[in-house]
Amino acid sequence: MATTSHMLTPREAARLLGISYPTIKQWILGGKLKTVQTPGGHHRIAEATLRPFLAKDSAKPELKSRERYRRVSGRNQLPGKVVSIRIEGLLAEVVLAVGDSHVTAIITANAVRELQLKKGDTAAALIKSTDVMIERLDELP
Repeated sequence: MATTSHMLTPREAARLLGISYPTIKQWILGGKLKTVQTPGGHHRIAEATLRPFLAKDSAKPELKSRERYRRVSGRNQLPGKVVSIRIEGLLAEVVLAVGDSHVTAIITANAVRELQLKKGDTAAALIKSTDVMIERLDELP
């Protein structure tokens, strides 16, 4: 049975861990994450149950940790390398190599300048519905 710590819904726990809702449901159904069921059959997770997951994640190097995912609302984040940047007027085309694929984002030219993005930089495509944003992952020069 759970401790007296605050109980979270699976969605709240997923947000806290920086993972998707389907992932946490798989963890629950697969027995990786202990829950308590409400009389209505809904799963609840004690905050204390999540501490080992958070501790394990915080021990990882910054770029491998899920911590940065917890600082941004979008969960569909694809880290990669900038392979090209083309600026025309107010807009810029940024192409990231993500694994064996390329992701292209059209963002403002000012955003590219503010992020000081250049070919070879590490960045992430943040995908929200049909929009793709770019987050700089390494330190500014």
